[in-house]
Amino acid sequence: MHVEQISIFIENKFGRLAEVTRILGDAGINIRTLSLADTSDFGILRLIVNDTEKAKSVLKERGFTVSKTEVVAVEIPDRPGGLADILQALDADGINVEYMYAFVERCGENAVMIFRFDETAKAISTLTGKGFQILPGERLYNI
Repeated sequence: MHVEQISIFIENKFGRLAEVTRILGDAGINIRTLSLADTSDFGILRLIVNDTEKAKSVLKERGFTVSKTEVVAVEIPDRPGGLADILQALDADGINVEYMYAFVERCGENAVMIFRFDETAKAISTLTGKGFQILPGERLYNI
């Protein structure tokens, strides 16, 4: 029920983001979704890609600091209050969302949110118990 995500530490300077995406593209790695958080000096680029191990390898070969973490992909009703319903269920069980970002899988009834929780197993149990669908990584990697 987990999705593998890579996090890349990048200096906040001209061309570094383009370099990362070019390295991945040249290696035939498809970026499925991403999130970028930055400060004035550096950024953390979080990616879900179709080949996590290959992405880690090619980026490390080029001198980037890369780590792998597990996140959770949750299908969310695409309607007003859809995200609020999930966050309320998590809050009621005392589960902290460390960060989240959106993933567009297809046009339709639902959106997909990527979550990093402080208590992943408890979050999955809470969400499935409330009827929310947790998506497997394979569904995201090879769309």
